[in-house]
Amino acid sequence: MLIAATEILNARLLIVDDQESNVSLLEQLLSEAGYTSVASTMNPQEVCALHRKNCYDLILLDLQMPGMDGFQVMEGLKTNDADGYLPVIVLTAQPGHKLRALQAGAKDFISKPFDLVEVKTRIRNMLEVRLLYKKLENHNKELEQIVQERTAELRESEARYRSLTELASDWYWEQDENMNFTKVSGPVLEMLGIRVAPLAGNGGDGAVTGWNEAEREILQATITARQPFLDFVFSRVNADGSPQRFQVSGEPMFNRSGGFIGYRGIGVELFAKQ
Repeated sequence: MLIAATEILNARLLIVDDQESNVSLLEQLLSEAGYTSVASTMNPQEVCALHRKNCYDLILLDLQMPGMDGFQVMEGLKTNDADGYLPVIVLTAQPGHKLRALQAGAKDFISKPFDLVEVKTRIRNMLEVRLLYKKLENHNKELEQIVQERTAELRESEARYRSLTELASDWYWEQDENMNFTKVSGPVLEMLGIRVAPLAGNGGDGAVTGWNEAEREILQATITARQPFLDFVFSRVNADGSPQRFQVSGEPMFNRSGGFIGYRGIGVELFAKQ
């Protein structure tokens, strides 16, 4: 992630100093360096409102001003909820103020009287960091938006999938890693006579008998191997002697780490042709 030279030169800057000579010097210096969007004010009480309106990429802030000093301005800037980054370089002739300014949230300082080479270097370096921060922040917001959109798409897709499986089959089911039913759509439990037992389980509470054990063993082996199965037919004989045949398809489900979390599938009851 790089910042082009044109992005730096087109950045929005605000000069805040109560001395007109300092403002004029900095405006001339920045103009000659190629900066295209430089504003200024000699009234520190305007800074917070100006920043909310214009979202400056960098504020060159004098610390010693009448009425409202630079420290008070920085405290006011921190209330801007739209920007958690304080883009301030302080201007000071007092060496003792530098550490205090940094502790107050300033990102750098420029000493007075100005060393023009130092001024240009610190401003450019600070703008590069600031613009990188903004680009990263925007990138993170875009990623978050993409994740939200993909999540919504997946939920919609899952809803469509379940709707289609309900239309195309007698039942839809999901089972957990222990092969217990967790979701059922359709009369699968009633049709199979199962309350708690798994699809290819070996009986259990509420399970009916009469299954073709050879078929059930084949299906159980497929499930144990975590393999998908398509149109598998298995049968049973009811207590009254009537036969039933079922056709099922299923696939294993895995989490993002590759861990097995269960099965899902569809099924229909097969009826003999008249």
